[in-house]
Amino acid sequence: MRRLLFLLLGLLTACRSAPPFPVAPTPTPPAASVVRPEENPEWALWTQGTQLRGVNVYQRRVYPALDGKEFLGPGPLGPPYTQEDFDAMAAAGVNYVNLSVPGVYTVRPPYQLDEEALSQLDALVDMASRANLFVVIAVRSGPGRSEFSILREGVGDWFPPEYLVETLWEDQNARDAWAEMWAFMARHYAAQEAVIGYDLMVEPNPEDIVGVWQPEEFLAAYGGSGYDWNAWYPDLVASIRAEDPQTPILVGGMGYSSLIWLPYLQPVDDPYVVYTVHQYAPFAYTHQEAGTLPYPGALDLDEDGTPETFDATWLRRSLEMLADYPAPVAVNECGVVRWAPGAADFMDDQLGFLESLGVNYAVWMWYPDWPPLAEGDHDFNFRLGAAPEQRIPTPNALWQVYQRHWAANRRRPFETGE
Repeated sequence: MRRLLFLLLGLLTACRSAPPFPVAPTPTPPAASVVRPEENPEWALWTQGTQLRGVNVYQRRVYPALDGKEFLGPGPLGPPYTQEDFDAMAAAGVNYVNLSVPGVYTVRPPYQLDEEALSQLDALVDMASRANLFVVIAVRSGPGRSEFSILREGVGDWFPPEYLVETLWEDQNARDAWAEMWAFMARHYAAQEAVIGYDLMVEPNPEDIVGVWQPEEFLAAYGGSGYDWNAWYPDLVASIRAEDPQTPILVGGMGYSSLIWLPYLQPVDDPYVVYTVHQYAPFAYTHQEAGTLPYPGALDLDEDGTPETFDATWLRRSLEMLADYPAPVAVNECGVVRWAPGAADFMDDQLGFLESLGVNYAVWMWYPDWPPLAEGDHDFNFRLGAAPEQRIPTPNALWQVYQRHWAANRRRPFETGE
């Protein structure tokens, strides 16, 4: 049951098929434009050291036939968040929330505005703003792509095939509609002071759809096609810039935005783009179910059948790849299941390394105060402590690590005068 519900909330955020660290990157992609006008304070948040330390908030459409009547709330999107949830984030020291949510256009044609999704996103942005939190809007689904594309290995298991929609990689009309959706969102949110980023697509995954997981092999076969994210994400950037010239745009790479695909993400010529990674490596540790793999310890990191040393040295070496990219980077998802042995030390080391590189980050995830959800999905609910049976927030080492790092936050959308 835990496995089923774990998948249901979209926690498969690292590419299982990707090769392990260390991986020799391809030749460095061409650098983006380095125009960085000082008059854009939003851009300064992404480029002048680690200034954003936050959390992810997750929502998707509720399907009563799949979810029942309580698990994700009454709908139309869930799980339900309240102002108290956002206020609690701010009180814990968070200054940035990554809203990982459905896009505001329909998944199936005719592609058009989804009023329910827009209304819910407006509510989330408003609650975050009231809590004095910076906001990034990260789109999980939209024209030609359902939420279940990110969860595709569960098709035929816990959800039927008709829920899986991932036609945009072959359908130019869907890609055009995705661009139209972002143009609408840019118009709609450009004046929102708290909104400091637009994340074009959560975890592009065409390599998983076609079954070619090695970056070089994939690009040799599909480079320049609709399956190549590099070939058409610049169209989304252009559609946003026609409506909003300054709000930073966030772009994750293919391979579910895993770190090893970052060198293959081609920067676009735009002065305000941040390139993102979802950092859950090593997946065997961060997503373990039994709670038996410790950090530090021994783990088969290169899949050669022999365990290697898994410690801070390995972690630092892995993250140093971020410094080699020729444009600003952020880690807008990272985390570990709460019962992983040594989880607090693992995340303390990881966040410390990110801060030493000047990288902003958001932890997965801040769960709402919705009891039915806590019964069904709680793997990454760091406020519950290391005991799997725990369902009530309690002080614990992992949460204390996060709070200690969040305490370094100094910037907020609105000055309070304190």
